[in-house]
Amino acid sequence: MTDLLFALRPVLLTLLLAAAVPGVPAQTRAAPVRTGDYILAVVNQELVTASELQSRLERVRADAARQRAKLPPEEQLKREVLDALIDDRVQLTHARESGTRIDDAELDRAVNNVAVQNQITMAQLRERLRKEGIDYARFRNNVRDQLLTERVREREVQGRIRVTDAEIDALLDERRAAAHASAEYNIAQILVSVPDGASAEETARRRERAEGAKKRVAAGEAFETVARELSEDSNRAAGGAIGLRSAERLPDVFVETVRNLKPGEVAPELLRTGAGFHLLKLVDKREGDAFRITQTRARHILLRPSAQLNAEAAQRRLAGFKQQIESGKASFETLARENSEDGSAAQGGDLGWTNPGTFVPEFEEAMNRLAINGLSEPLVSRFGVHLIQVTERRQVTLDVKQQREQARNVLRERKFDEAYDEWLRELRARAYIEMREAPL
Repeated sequence: MTDLLFALRPVLLTLLLAAAVPGVPAQTRAAPVRTGDYILAVVNQELVTASELQSRLERVRADAARQRAKLPPEEQLKREVLDALIDDRVQLTHARESGTRIDDAELDRAVNNVAVQNQITMAQLRERLRKEGIDYARFRNNVRDQLLTERVREREVQGRIRVTDAEIDALLDERRAAAHASAEYNIAQILVSVPDGASAEETARRRERAEGAKKRVAAGEAFETVARELSEDSNRAAGGAIGLRSAERLPDVFVETVRNLKPGEVAPELLRTGAGFHLLKLVDKREGDAFRITQTRARHILLRPSAQLNAEAAQRRLAGFKQQIESGKASFETLARENSEDGSAAQGGDLGWTNPGTFVPEFEEAMNRLAINGLSEPLVSRFGVHLIQVTERRQVTLDVKQQREQARNVLRERKFDEAYDEWLRELRARAYIEMREAPL
């Protein structure tokens, strides 16, 4: 099975975000204290320095300016950023103690991706680091630390999340209610009106007239014919049909009466309202799309950057494959079988029918932009470099099992932030944290 499947959350490499902005890359491993620098906090065996705080503040301000976001007052901002640095150290020391390891191949891919996503070569990345005064070996260690921290955080936080069947049922009920509210109905009616203040005898005669209409329809006479003859509604000429309307534009009692009918069926009982007696028929119904999704069938060729094939070379190679496919010199399926380094290679790169949210965001976003049979540009993800082609799309309604699984994933995602905050509070409570005063 392809590595792309079941990636619940993206790897949150702050390094990749920071490296997109000129300046010092994000750090997780404390730098040695430089002359004129001083220690702000000791977190387990790690240090947080004033220069690191200043570097992070500069990056936060740059990000805010680029996004036109408002920042809190300066002192509050400093406290929040320092607190975030302490959180980083707490998580990192815990991750190191967990025994989890990041192998060199995965680290190489991550470092290559930093260069590719910033549209520079590895040589240019090294040069940028040199100009910033950052040792390349230390840079790699920082990347490894961030990968390690994210892996442990994801595993331990996800392990805390519990979703009950009752919660799933409640979410599905909520979605069904929303779908019913957005459903559209075309209802036909035969109305026998009852004037205001009508006597019991007059009301009884009116009911008898409506019951007669009901019997004629039940005996097989066309509803439309009876409506044109007997109905006192303004839509009688149209066979009583009022046209397609959303549920919110119809009387609630009408919606409740026809909700469980199939198109073409007539309500088994008359409906009594202030206007009179109604015999209702459901002509058509268009359900809301709570459980209707677009599935995509795609295929890809994956090349994993390595010591023998760096990310730039992988991109050039895939660009060459794209030209061969577009010119008709080679088929996607053949190139995938012969070259792809994903588990789907044996199927010609075919990933099968997939639901929204199956793939990592960068892959899915590129896939969703493609027309049928369209080819992407070489795309970098955490797994390597891809060439993607969409072969089919279809609309499907999820079955009960799929509905419950989708609801479970939504609930897990909703609960992640709360579980993460609780996990981090517990880590901080166990950590040794010593705050230092700035020297006079």
